Amino acid sequence: ESDTASEISFQFNRHKKTPSIGSHSSDMASVSSVSGSVLSVYSGDFGSVDAQGTVEFALDYDEKNREFQVHVSQCKDLAVVDEKKGRSDPYVKTYLLPDKARMGKRKTSVKKRTVNPIYNEVLRYKIEKMVLLIQKLNLSVWHNDPLGRNSFLGEIEIDLASWDWSNRKLNWYPLKPRSLSAVNGVDHRGVMSLSIKYVPPGSLGKWPKNPPSGEVHIWVKDVKDLLQLRPSGVDSFVKCYVLPDTSKKSYQKTRVIKRNTNPVFNHTIVYDGFHTEDLKDACVELTVWDHEKLTNHFLGGIRLGLGTGLSYGISVDWMDSTQEEVAFWQEMMLAANEWIEGLLPLRSL
Repeated sequence: ESDTASEISFQFNRHKKTPSIGSHSSDMASVSSVSGSVLSVYSGDFGSVDAQGTVEFALDYDEKNREFQVHVSQCKDLAVVDEKKGRSDPYVKTYLLPDKARMGKRKTSVKKRTVNPIYNEVLRYKIEKMVLLIQKLNLSVWHNDPLGRNSFLGEIEIDLASWDWSNRKLNWYPLKPRSLSAVNGVDHRGVMSLSIKYVPPGSLGKWPKNPPSGEVHIWVKDVKDLLQLRPSGVDSFVKCYVLPDTSKKSYQKTRVIKRNTNPVFNHTIVYDGFHTEDLKDACVELTVWDHEKLTNHFLGGIRLGLGTGLSYGISVDWMDSTQEEVAFWQEMMLAANEWIEGLLPLRSL
């Protein structure tokens, strides 16, 4: 299963690789030929009603399988979303915070036309106990809308560090209005220092120095103030994709820097096959991960692009760059062949 922030299926024309400044190189394919579909990672969190009712669940940690288990039993007296029809179609969704990434999301089945749904389902996370104990469990209840406009019905948030793990019984908990941590994920995930440069086609004289198509150079310098998931620190590395291409040819990564919340990578990646018009529709996604044997944990990321919500005329959720990220990308587009330096905050994607 992919652990990028979004999954996109596209068809590309391929170009030969060019040598990278760093230890990696890759293709940015010509994206004039597009076919496929867009898969939304998150359910749309649109409408909401006043939170009411209760949820019954139990928590357990399976030491043998290193698995965190959330046994969702049932809900009672949930809010009615469709007042005309007097119905709600509820399901339960869980996240581990501050890791509110796709890998941290689990959900139950949808129970239709009821405010007293019975689930009896177990939501499972493969995670080390010491990592789990510095997380919070966010459990929320939602009404499922066929058009994706899902409505929030209530939530509960539990600090797992203070949880009584000897308590494996099902218990009832009142559902509460949305908390700030669930909406925003986490306030501070760290800051990435990097430089980017665009080399247009034909700008460096005659070949072989002159690339037949444009190149985007990405110089990942360092990251400061990463989330510390273990007492020893964090073993971090950076992944890079040029969206909409999520193929292996687009994927690049740095080496792992161990036991350091302020890792210095000093790693440069070059993507070729760019044309100037592609800069309006492509997006460089840089994500920072904590490396573990069983699974990598998402720490934060940035997306460099114009943030228009569209890529080659198709609506995509990953074209969501912040104002800082958009300004950084625009400055690169206006200053060909020049390194543009930036210091950008990591965020939840």
